[in-house]
Amino acid sequence: MPEAPKSAEYSVVAENNKKVLQFIEEVTTNADEVQKRVLAEILSQNAHVEYLHRHDLNGHTDRDTFKKTMPVITYEDIQSDITRIANGDKSPILCSQPISEFLTSSGTSGGERKLMPTIEEELERRSKLYSLLMPVMSQFVPDLEKGKGMYFLFIKSEAKTPGGLPARPVLTSYYKSPHFKNRRPDPYTNYTSPNETILCSDSYQSMYSQMLCGLCQNKDVLRVGAVFASGFIRAIRFLEKHWPLLCHDIRTGTINSQITDPSVREAVMKILKPDNKLADFIEVECSKNSWQGIITRLWPNTKYIDVIVTGTMSQYIPTLDYYSNGLPLVCTMYASSECYFGVNLNPLCKPSEVAYTLIPTMGYFEFLPVHRNNGVTNSISMPKSLNEKEQQELVDLVDVKIGQEYELVVTTYAGLYRYRVGDVLRVAGFKNNAPQFNFICRKNVVLSIDSDKTDEVELQNAVKNAVSHLMPFDAHVTEYTSYADTSTIPGHYVLFWELNVNGSTPVPPSVFEDCCLTIEESLNSVYRQGRASDKSIGPLEIKIVESGTFDKLMDYAISLGASINQYKTPRCVKFAPIVELLNSRVVSSYFSPKCPKWVPGLKQWNNMN
Repeated sequence: MPEAPKSAEYSVVAENNKKVLQFIEEVTTNADEVQKRVLAEILSQNAHVEYLHRHDLNGHTDRDTFKKTMPVITYEDIQSDITRIANGDKSPILCSQPISEFLTSSGTSGGERKLMPTIEEELERRSKLYSLLMPVMSQFVPDLEKGKGMYFLFIKSEAKTPGGLPARPVLTSYYKSPHFKNRRPDPYTNYTSPNETILCSDSYQSMYSQMLCGLCQNKDVLRVGAVFASGFIRAIRFLEKHWPLLCHDIRTGTINSQITDPSVREAVMKILKPDNKLADFIEVECSKNSWQGIITRLWPNTKYIDVIVTGTMSQYIPTLDYYSNGLPLVCTMYASSECYFGVNLNPLCKPSEVAYTLIPTMGYFEFLPVHRNNGVTNSISMPKSLNEKEQQELVDLVDVKIGQEYELVVTTYAGLYRYRVGDVLRVAGFKNNAPQFNFICRKNVVLSIDSDKTDEVELQNAVKNAVSHLMPFDAHVTEYTSYADTSTIPGHYVLFWELNVNGSTPVPPSVFEDCCLTIEESLNSVYRQGRASDKSIGPLEIKIVESGTFDKLMDYAISLGASINQYKTPRCVKFAPIVELLNSRVVSSYFSPKCPKWVPGLKQWNNMN
């Protein structure tokens, strides 16, 4: 372990923690007053912007006028404004401050990433939320300042809009910012990965060098993590595949020749020293038949895993438990491209009980009640536009009711007003006067492996495009469903197809492979990036099932209490017995033969080049 910090450093950390916890107490106690002030600040700062004039707000900054005047919107309502800014219009359209860049959302509009406007000042606000995390954590896990965090953090591809603004994911923006790169020395942001390894755009070199640095400092590591559970599991599988090379580097004190980035090599060489004993230890552990508990075996001082395991990421919990021997899985914060929202004040709770406390200074929050037709599906369909009655149903942060589900609506300093984020939350309780929310799901999403989100309409269109390949063989798909298979790493989409074949010529395997690729080509840019660039999603698979399989599926659903009159085939299945039933009737399966096409940026920008 590293030498314990001097008492002066201890007291600075303790004093800072105390201030942070006091800040959380104050803003949650005075949540409504803070929200009123935040809204007034946003509206007064942006009083003269075109969007607010268009809706006749006329400089009012009070909540009542704002709610009566401003509509609740989706991305499509402001897409033309976003396009103008992206194309170089610098007039104050949405925000009085200059838009510094666009953050690309993992949600999509028309198959392309959404572009969320942001301003320089937002980096400060995001950094503020990050600064709350470790003081909260230190209440539950002491002495974290005495060691390091092994986090696998990556930047992703970015583009420039026609007007010259960067368009990139929110975390790429943050890691490339001075707030991250030039952060002050802080025991809580002491990572095993040097900045150069995180900022390396080659995903293989970045992963390899981060893993190598993490292994070299294995005794110093007190916490491990990545953003999503899927990303951390990919890191462990990477180790499973490459540990002989990593051991060689540790044994010899040299870096593999595939790591060609000079800044990465230089940063790693400051950490890497020849160490036969460590190389032997890693080799022995990685050579064992079972990788159960590999995290605690290789990094013996690890106290918890810091990853998002809420929403669709919960499908990875059993795998994480296996690799870590059941270490606590900690979800620290809740954020999106639109806005950073809140923190988990009880980080050692079970993943199923994670509740985020929204920090009232981050933006202005409203909540649209969600009324489910049934509880069968985890995807919630909601109307795109709201009528007047529905608009009046929105409630403020402090007025939500325990147990009720809501769709989150935000107003931000960067120019979003009453914007529907698309997240469905359930009120779990309160911290003082600020509610705490369980994340339930993204509305309309049926399939997700990593940061991709595929909805039912998109899947339907993709299947429709693919089945045209079957027409020459007089074959068609009579029924289909899908599921996200996370037993493979990376995970992949699986479609179950039941066919009606009237032609005399059997459908060749290559045609089904073409169907797989056509589906992938038809899915959104986030999915295609995950396949082609990030390698975070595996090739799509089509499984052909026996005739009558979907009748069996209906019989099973009815035996569980579904109404025969209202039953319709689910387009996505998650329930293990149903997946087993479908798999038991598979007669053949086919994979996409190559990656779908993907380039950074939106289609229309690429067509301009």
